Amino acid sequence: MKNTTPIQSEAFKVSGFQRTSILIICLLLYMINFMDRQVLSAVLEPMKLDLKLTDTQAGILQTAFFLSMAILGIPASYLVDRWSRRKTMSLIAIIWSGFTYITGLGRSFLGVLLPRIAVGVGEAGFPAASTAMLTAVYPKESRSRILGIFNIAIPLGSALGAMLGGYLSARHGGWRTPFFVFAVPGIILGILAFFMKDYKTVAAIDEKGQKTGFWSTIVTLFKIPTLRWVYIGYAMDRAMVFAFAAWGGAFVMRAQGVSEAKAGMILGLTALTGIIGTPIGGLLADWWQKKNGKGRSFAPILASSATAVLLCLALLLDLKGPGLVLVAIFGVFAVIGIPAVNSISQDVVSPGLKGISWGMAGVVTMVCGAAWSPSAVGIISDSLGGGAFGLKAALMMMSLLGIIACFCFWKGSRHYPKDMEKVQGYVLESER
Repeated sequence: MKNTTPIQSEAFKVSGFQRTSILIICLLLYMINFMDRQVLSAVLEPMKLDLKLTDTQAGILQTAFFLSMAILGIPASYLVDRWSRRKTMSLIAIIWSGFTYITGLGRSFLGVLLPRIAVGVGEAGFPAASTAMLTAVYPKESRSRILGIFNIAIPLGSALGAMLGGYLSARHGGWRTPFFVFAVPGIILGILAFFMKDYKTVAAIDEKGQKTGFWSTIVTLFKIPTLRWVYIGYAMDRAMVFAFAAWGGAFVMRAQGVSEAKAGMILGLTALTGIIGTPIGGLLADWWQKKNGKGRSFAPILASSATAVLLCLALLLDLKGPGLVLVAIFGVFAVIGIPAVNSISQDVVSPGLKGISWGMAGVVTMVCGAAWSPSAVGIISDSLGGGAFGLKAALMMMSLLGIIACFCFWKGSRHYPKDMEKVQGYVLESER
């Protein structure tokens, strides 16, 4: 793809207060997003017993959620670029929060499955909208650092979802309570997002200088070698991490015989350590990029390899003693690569494709691995007789995907500098 016609757009100038407000609202909404994702994992075992589900059905609940995100991910991301970032964020936050509440009302497998699918539909466009917004209001030199701060929401939301979800389930009315509680802040923040300052929609231009449509936009993305490899690498990496996020709590309960409250604390600790992982990853990515034209690619390569090894060792020790320390370190490395991958998806496309570029990363991630890994773990566990052993074996198999992710990120790094050069003429005022 060779882009030669600069984007003609109104300057997008924001004050320091407006910039900080956008970051805070986006970060808090993303945190709620992950709380609503992780809460199911925290209460999966008591829900499974209450609704009399098999491991396979429990895994399907997670897979259906992620697939719904994938199916709506591209249309939602396209809407972000062609309509409005703030309006899209506001709308989808209210949608996913409303269906989070309805999930708590479920009385059967389908009664939980259908609203859970709707939650995924609502969450589909948020990462694309928030990423496009943040990379517009902050300069490109600090892109990975800012996205590192923003992505603190992932471990923080995951930790709160697991810890608070487990606590509310065990002490305040059962597994339904967390769904009711977590719905409220999402609706409030969704309303606040509507009033953020937004930049004027920018046309997406192809190599001939023509505006691109929906399908031609998707084709344009996959013509970029860096994105092809990064998308697949991220899919393999997230499949490994999502498998543990979905089943880690249930594994702890089976292996150690503890309640969902204690399992949620252990799982939450794993996620909480990631709070230092995302800013470290962002800083490392920007630092490496100054030293080397491929620098940002080094962070996900390091992260995927370390995550795979740490997960295997922690599982072998049943997350007890030294195993608990290892899984805490696993939480750090599981998110170190995210700011870099996020930045790379923005570095190699024009402003008119920023939203859909990250949205496509989410879709490929779900379709090519992450959406299926919870079901795969459930199926493998059932085939091995279930219990702690079945889950352990299945989760260890998933860790092998981290090695595949390393290879893909390495392949993408070979094209990254050249692909960045092709879009240097496309900048918003705030990036100059």
